Amino acid sequence: QVQLVESGGGSVQAGGSLRVSCAAPGYTFYSFCMGWFRQAPGKEREGVATIDSDGITTYADFVKGRFTISKDSAKNTLYLQMNSLEPEDTAMYHCAADPSLADCTVVALDAVGFGYRGQGTQVTVSS
Repeated sequence: QVQLVESGGGSVQAGGSLRVSCAAPGYTFYSFCMGWFRQAPGKEREGVATIDSDGITTYADFVKGRFTISKDSAKNTLYLQMNSLEPEDTAMYHCAADPSLADCTVVALDAVGFGYRGQGTQVTVSS
């Protein structure tokens, strides 16, 4: 069982920036499909971004140009840099990973989810 641990959430005003991180203690996920999804109270899960083993990324339309997903294989850490945050971005942000998903995209993350997920880190954006 892969444990994913998120950190870096918090509260910020609209227009501000945050970076959230995800670590997998004891595992190396350089070959995994990795991603971030979010869920706000009373709302459906939304795939935010994915990155595959070759570093190819996909993004949900509502974050394109504002968010950037990246990974540091040496540190075994996944990141999500969030800029120009809006109140609508308020949600619990979860890290997700899958060792064998062929379709490493936000569409797949939305449709079927990934094999592993973290507990999440809260991001709150005030107007």
